[in-house]
Amino acid sequence: MFFEKLQILKEKGLLREIKDRLSPQGPRVKFGKKEYINFSSNDYLGLSNHPYIIGRVKKAMDEYGHGSGASRLLGGGSILHKELEDKVAQFKDTGSSLIFNSGYSANTGIIPAITDKDIVIFSDELNHASIIDGCRLSKAKTLIYRHKDLSHLRELLRKNNAKRKIIVTDTVFSMEGDIAPLEGIFDICKGYNATLYIDDAHGTGVLGNGKGALSHFNIKPEPWIIQMGTFSKALGSFGAFVAGSSEVIEWILNNARSFIFSTTLPSCIVAASIAALDLIEKDSELIKRLWANRNEIVRLLRDIDYDIVESETPIIPIRTGTLENTLKISRYLYGRGVFAPAIRPPTVKEPRIRITVTASHTQVDIKRLIDALKELRK
Repeated sequence: MFFEKLQILKEKGLLREIKDRLSPQGPRVKFGKKEYINFSSNDYLGLSNHPYIIGRVKKAMDEYGHGSGASRLLGGGSILHKELEDKVAQFKDTGSSLIFNSGYSANTGIIPAITDKDIVIFSDELNHASIIDGCRLSKAKTLIYRHKDLSHLRELLRKNNAKRKIIVTDTVFSMEGDIAPLEGIFDICKGYNATLYIDDAHGTGVLGNGKGALSHFNIKPEPWIIQMGTFSKALGSFGAFVAGSSEVIEWILNNARSFIFSTTLPSCIVAASIAALDLIEKDSELIKRLWANRNEIVRLLRDIDYDIVESETPIIPIRTGTLENTLKISRYLYGRGVFAPAIRPPTVKEPRIRITVTASHTQVDIKRLIDALKELRK
């Protein structure tokens, strides 16, 4: 059965393959014996291989070992876990926070925990798969509003008389690179007495001088706002968190199955996240460099007439038209030493090349990308 299905995927150009590197994560990576400029990583600030973070990881391993051995509620955590949670709450200006093993496990655990059959969820149509699955796992009714369409969101809210409502949105959409209209959503939440749940995975460390999307829009983190974010992207570590009022966090701790029934993150991983927060709080130059690189690449892409859709962030999707074109472009770039994989269905409806820019990319890296795309035009 699976052989035939795999053959169909292969014929359609949709068969996925894993490509493992022989080097640390970074702006340049090795596959086999060849080095490639990496425009595929979410390591926006280049912290995944930062010496300060590696030093903190080694120290934590010396003190706490590697494996955590149990879930948090069964003594798997160390005092570093509590230190990180306190640091996240301070960083996000909330009453409390809680660590999860990944952004996926956070969304699939938190959303069912904060909803029930009397709640209606209003979810952006381009929300991440983990949000979609979190909604599906919940007992709540879910209504989908058109991407960033506040008029449609208001229309759905007006037509629904549920006593409790939750609006759920990514802050930065991972395949489009655009930003949710949080100012408008915030006002809608106040008008309809709705809870706001944001996935700030690609916003934390990138927007709002690193503090995320709420800071970007100068929105105060009200008690009715719940923030999920990750350590695995701009912070260069691994895992995720939820930040909000102390009451909400305590409820999630007692009800999120992905938290309760998972072995907790090792202390050395937690130490990396603490160190990453230290770095971006003390030094804003990394974030400035990220945005300088992003703005330069956007300008150069537009100069050679590439369609980057509605990108507003270091995630820059290049519209390619067809699946065949997308695969050809990705293979061409790979042949020129640039790693930028094709993004295909079912990840997205419309195929694209997704360029992700980091603070670690040099002028040489950027020129190599643009020169290859120029030659492709010819």
